[in-house]
Amino acid sequence: MRPSAKRSARTEEAPHTMAPLRSAPRRPAHRAHRVTLLLVTLVAALGVLPGVAVAAPGQQLNAADMTLLNGVRLAGLWEMPAGQMAAEKGQSPRVREIGAEIARQHGVLDQLVVNAANKLGATLPTEPTAEQKGWLAELQNATGARFDQIFVTRLRVAHGKIFPVIGAVRASTRDATVRKLADEANKFVSDHMAMLESTGLVRWQQLPPAALPPAQSDSLVAAAAASAGTGGGVEVSTTVVWLVFLAALGTGGFATYRILRRS
Repeated sequence: MRPSAKRSARTEEAPHTMAPLRSAPRRPAHRAHRVTLLLVTLVAALGVLPGVAVAAPGQQLNAADMTLLNGVRLAGLWEMPAGQMAAEKGQSPRVREIGAEIARQHGVLDQLVVNAANKLGATLPTEPTAEQKGWLAELQNATGARFDQIFVTRLRVAHGKIFPVIGAVRASTRDATVRKLADEANKFVSDHMAMLESTGLVRWQQLPPAALPPAQSDSLVAAAAASAGTGGGVEVSTTVVWLVFLAALGTGGFATYRILRRS
């Protein structure tokens, strides 16, 4: 074939058509990952709504709750050995009888408060205060009728101080475990006061006067918290909670818009 014929044959060949370029399809797993992140964001936002969040153990306790836990624990740490001393050293048969019973009941109450603290993740004292140790030393050095009088006086005053705190915490706590402990402690303390009063040795004129708070006042709880010297749970402003919620919701909404737009 002549060269010109070869060139004509090449010219007449049908040209190859290039397929149009297409964008690579998005992997379903990548989109599912974005949806998962969106759902996690929304759930986190709902978790900070007031009244919806579930606090971890110990986080929802305030100063008043901790005052009750510490007060009940401290009462047992010094009144159990005081009752045991009364059972052994008391001059009056009645003092010996109620000493043994108060020691026994405080053993039960102490276990209740330890169980409650373990459930709530709270830390309790492990020994009496310096003042309570002084009362135990005073009882240790006393004998006869003087021992009976000191025993009844010290315990009756101590029970009178914790009694209104129990009522104040019972009326205001938001924790079911603390509320149950307050109910149980109230029964024990009320019974102990009645037992101590049955000895006829309570000097009513020497008892501290009742400090009744004015209406709508939580001064009893505040005073109890101050005397205990324990910090409560951190209180977060509702405004801050809502700001966090709205920010999280905005983030989730923007992510939703981007997913729908690309779909």
